Amino acid sequence: MTFAIIKTGGKQYKVSEGDVVTIEKMGEDLKGNKVSFEEVLLIDRDGKVAIGTPTIPGAKVSAEVVDEGLGKKVVVIHYKAKIRHKKISGHRQPFTKVKIESIK
Repeated sequence: MTFAIIKTGGKQYKVSEGDVVTIEKMGEDLKGNKVSFEEVLLIDRDGKVAIGTPTIPGAKVSAEVVDEGLGKKVVVIHYKAKIRHKKISGHRQPFTKVKIESIK
């Protein structure tokens, strides 16, 4: 089984063909468009491993943007004891879902 490790949005993801991966938001209105990831760190094709230093030149992972949106709400609480101070806020991280089509 072929898989690759790509780097996008400051994070690394292990992907295979046909996978649907949730990554950091890439841009505005990309739904339905094709994207490619040039920063490929590792490719494993049936036991033959290619490791980049830091990336593999000429390697590319093609994908299609399936969905964009906001993740679940994360509640952030700031609390200071004994002085009656409490502040609650929330955050929803934007994401992009991509379906991996090919690893080259």
